[in-house]
Amino acid sequence: MTIMKARLKGAQTGRNLLKKKSDALSMRFRQILRKIIETKTKMGEVMREAAFSLAEAKFAAGDFSTTVIQNVNKAQVKVRAKKDNVAGVTLPVFEHYQEGGDSYELTGLARGGEQLSRLKRNYARAVELLVELASLQVSSQYRSIALSLTSLPSWMKESERSSTGELLQLHH
Repeated sequence: MTIMKARLKGAQTGRNLLKKKSDALSMRFRQILRKIIETKTKMGEVMREAAFSLAEAKFAAGDFSTTVIQNVNKAQVKVRAKKDNVAGVTLPVFEHYQEGGDSYELTGLARGGEQLSRLKRNYARAVELLVELASLQVSSQYRSIALSLTSLPSWMKESERSSTGELLQLHH
């Protein structure tokens, strides 16, 4: 009988730990989904501004695409992957960073400089949001998988667990 009680205690402890992990993942999953919706909404606005600033810059400075293409030798904005730990689940997190100076600092000096500056700012913001959105979506997928793996099976639900406990108490 004491072996059965010890097993029940171990099962209850395991269930409680699994429930806490599942609850933590569920809460974080909801936060991420909320953040994805916010980021996608911002993304639409930022891309609209970026497209408009591209049209303005082309109107003010003329066609500068050949100048930009000829001066590219390496990426200035890069992405690195880090890891985040939520309730024992390791999730990838992406972040962008700037490397090197602005090689287009003098582009548009003759005409359209202000529009080109605005264009660079708007597209930098768009890249920042894209990286954030990618990070959120990958985290969402990983959390979804982890949540399905840690969700409680039907035989461990509260009502069935308590009836098992009552059964053990009747035999005591």
